[in-house]
Amino acid sequence: MKIGAISDTHATALAQLPDRILHTLAKVDLIIHTGDFVARDVLDGLKQLGEVKAVQGNMDSEELKQLLPEKELLEIEGKRIGIIHGWGSPYGLDERVRGMFDNVDIIVYDHSHNPQNEVKNGILFFNPGRSKNSFGILTIGKDVRGEIVNL
Repeated sequence: MKIGAISDTHATALAQLPDRILHTLAKVDLIIHTGDFVARDVLDGLKQLGEVKAVQGNMDSEELKQLLPEKELLEIEGKRIGIIHGWGSPYGLDERVRGMFDNVDIIVYDHSHNPQNEVKNGILFFNPGRSKNSFGILTIGKDVRGEIVNL
């Protein structure tokens, strides 16, 4: 399964996202957005491209905060994936988000705008970075592979 991961779009409309992201997301099996959409139009636009799993971010509108959970847990191809936005300083952020999930294989998050694709203690910490600068592709099958795509 191929998953497109984006975060921190900070946009009021889907058309404000880079074309490369939109073309890629239209071809994946699932889209994960880790929050800071800012406006519901971005969420609704992503749903026009495909299936979306999303969580709220600290910059999201009250409407989005009512619609979206703070965190999400998915199981895909036998892999447990935690999704959360994150909070606070970028320093130690991966440890803080780790504390929000038990027994996961992957944590997809952001808030820091700093991309990360790193396995620590058997868990893939996957941060696609701010969508103005990067996005991510997760390939899940027998193995898990993450790729950060810089724009």
